[in-house]
Amino acid sequence: MSAIERVLQQLNAVILGKEDQVKLALSCLLARGHLLIEDLPGMGKTTLSHALSAVLGLEYKRIQFTSDLLPADILGVSIFEREAGTELGRFRFHPGPVFSQVLLADEINRATPKAQSALLEAMEEGQVTVEGETRPLPQPFFVIATQNPVSQSGTFPLPESQLDRFLMRIHLGYPDERAERELLEGRDRRKMAGELEPVLSTAELVSLQQQVDEVQASASVLDYLQRIIAFTRYDGGYQFGLSPRGALALLRSAKAWALVSEGRKHLLPEDIQAVLAAVVDHRLAEAAEGGSHVVSQRILRSVPVLV
Repeated sequence: MSAIERVLQQLNAVILGKEDQVKLALSCLLARGHLLIEDLPGMGKTTLSHALSAVLGLEYKRIQFTSDLLPADILGVSIFEREAGTELGRFRFHPGPVFSQVLLADEINRATPKAQSALLEAMEEGQVTVEGETRPLPQPFFVIATQNPVSQSGTFPLPESQLDRFLMRIHLGYPDERAERELLEGRDRRKMAGELEPVLSTAELVSLQQQVDEVQASASVLDYLQRIIAFTRYDGGYQFGLSPRGALALLRSAKAWALVSEGRKHLLPEDIQAVLAAVVDHRLAEAAEGGSHVVSQRILRSVPVLV
């Protein structure tokens, strides 16, 4: 059994009936991206993030986003500390929870845009600048943010610049009847997540991330990818199309999916199709009625694999 198969086996024992979502979450991490999980409360978003960090042996911290959260609560703050027995002292920086390998930003859209923006530099550059000094973050650095539907009270929609920092957005949804029965009859899933033992070392995880970079994409697959990109920009009726960063996100995600789902070292059109919804739906605003959840469906119907 490969390292990836062992990780998936452990995760699927805790998160029941969500094999595709678990693969997408792992693919997002291996592609060096960040993950946004949007769903109703109580769907297992926090349990998935805790289980993923436990199986991979990564340092895990959680921030509960609220309307009164400040950027310093995320990044950290300098506090003046006096030396014992003297009048002398100095400011000492106390790192915030962002200085971890896996950061769970729970209910991120319940915080104000000012607090949300504190994560922008961290997610894009792997560093934070506080009081004029730039500090690197631990590696690997993976943000899992959860958000409730914007229709719920007390939420602040994420701006486009913040959404674009998330490589993928997924929805867990309700479990099927069989998975829910096992859930009702079994143990508490959060306790199970807390008891998981690491399956990979940090060095092995970094090696898998490097293997994603080595997945090959043929000219014909890149042609298909470019037709998708062109459709979003010129033919799909969207307010704006995929940016170059969004195009690279789609390519990296598809490579990671190929490695995670089948252990392949080459890309197929099916890999792009498998991650399309998770990568593009939160990036594209649709001019026509129907909402962002149909963006990828229209692309799959309209863009041919071969021409």
